[in-house]
Amino acid sequence: MSEAKEAQPKNDAGSAIRTLVERTIQRNIKGVEYFASAAPPVGLTPKDTIHKRGTLNLYHYKPLVDEVYRVPILMVMATTNRGYVFDVAEEHSFVRFLLNAGYDVFVMDWDYPRPEEKTLSLDDYASRFFDECIRKVQRATGEEEVSLMGYCMGGVLSTIYAASHPEAPIRNLACFTTPIDFSEMTIFSHMAQPEYFDVDRLVDNVGNVSPELLQASFDMLRPSGRAASNRMLWDNMWNDEFVEFHRKMDRWANDMLPLAGEYFRDTIKKLMWDNQLLKGTLEVDGRVADLANIKVPVFHGVAQHDHIVPYEASRHLIAKVGSEDKEELVMKGGHISLIAGANAVRRLWPALDAWFAERSV
Repeated sequence: MSEAKEAQPKNDAGSAIRTLVERTIQRNIKGVEYFASAAPPVGLTPKDTIHKRGTLNLYHYKPLVDEVYRVPILMVMATTNRGYVFDVAEEHSFVRFLLNAGYDVFVMDWDYPRPEEKTLSLDDYASRFFDECIRKVQRATGEEEVSLMGYCMGGVLSTIYAASHPEAPIRNLACFTTPIDFSEMTIFSHMAQPEYFDVDRLVDNVGNVSPELLQASFDMLRPSGRAASNRMLWDNMWNDEFVEFHRKMDRWANDMLPLAGEYFRDTIKKLMWDNQLLKGTLEVDGRVADLANIKVPVFHGVAQHDHIVPYEASRHLIAKVGSEDKEELVMKGGHISLIAGANAVRRLWPALDAWFAERSV
């Protein structure tokens, strides 16, 4: 009996060594495959483009169930990235989850703004684009009311629209990681200080602001983030499922879009410098965006470890809206994992389904 007990640790050590060697071999083999293979496809859930105007795309996803809720959902993507993060993989698709739950899903997504679109302003993004898309959703569904759902800057635009258009046919407003107090946007607010950052000179000379400049500013929030991500990829290179999802998310994170020049200028001056959304002084398309004007049900999802939009920047949304029916849900995770991946599947998506189900009939 004592000999058997002594032999067990040796067997365990041998098994661990064999596993380590096997994974090392697999890392090398699959590392070669990684660089030799094409990027995996994303955004495969069937959809129609029902409206397009320059940088703006409006998608209508095909239903996956026979019975759908009466009120459609219009999802609004952040203007710096593409909307396929909502549909990055079949098993990690926010859109597919909503479709299977019985919602009629539309998405406002963005392309590269053309050079002549450098004059698009916050008035266009936070007012006119919404007017157009809501009319298209109404025409496609035959329903009057629409629920808005915005991610990051898409949440800011949705909030501004709802606050400046209290008469709009909005049934519900759901936002994720949505900054309201831009003075709390940590490094972003420091990088954009007017004494150091001449936004007028930048926009007047280059027009649309390049994705490289935007990517560099995001990288500065976590200078070691890219190296840590690559290290995690190498450690898990033997795991096909991990590698595939990592490649899709890495593709999305690096697929940044330019920003229309005037829109960027407005964002810096009105939101970052003057903090007009928090103060209630922001004017969009001749209307004041007062958060107290928002009376519809409001849901705000917040990530505990969000390094892009800290809680201090987003916490004012629920406090300032005029709704009686409002809820804030603070969940574990970061800015991206809140809406995509296993963390989102377990936490945000079910909570959002339960919230919308009561308010979409």
